[in-house]
Amino acid sequence: MSASNPAAPAPAKAETRRAVPWYREPWPWLLFFPPAVAVVAGTITMGIAIDSFDGVVSDDYYRQGLAINRSLDRDARARERGLSAQLQFNPSGDQVRVTVAGDASAQGPLHLHLVRAARSGDDQDVELVPVAPGLYEGRLTQPLQGRWHLRLQDGEGQWRISATAQLPAERAIGLAPTPLNPAAPEEPKWSVPRS
Repeated sequence: MSASNPAAPAPAKAETRRAVPWYREPWPWLLFFPPAVAVVAGTITMGIAIDSFDGVVSDDYYRQGLAINRSLDRDARARERGLSAQLQFNPSGDQVRVTVAGDASAQGPLHLHLVRAARSGDDQDVELVPVAPGLYEGRLTQPLQGRWHLRLQDGEGQWRISATAQLPAERAIGLAPTPLNPAAPEEPKWSVPRS
């Protein structure tokens, strides 16, 4: 019977592992991958943010609130005068013709503001010159595509009528004063009679 000697070294396993360069090991790559993805994603996000600058919050928000009240007064004056208009673009989309109905009583040109909610840099202000009683024409800086808010007002800013339209439009676009009380949401329809 052979007794084992606790002080005797255990038989060594034969290690045949060779030293490999660090880049051939999986662990460094698993550690480098998440920060590398974050750097690439941050660069892409920064590029998107620079290309689609949407402006800053205004410092004079109180004055803008007061201006909203003044613009509501302009809508009320347009309603009192019974103003409406038909707006038509020429086929190439670089000219606009507006026929105004109601008591416009504008001596000079009218102003058409074309506002694009998605990109404020695309907004246009068009001066419409009178060519006949109630008929005005103007030239756009570039043809329009997409959804636009259209606001027509007199030169003194006494009244305003508006509409929202998908452009280019093949038929005339009607402009009218904003309703005094926007339509209230409908009451829900009950499937079971209420008691």
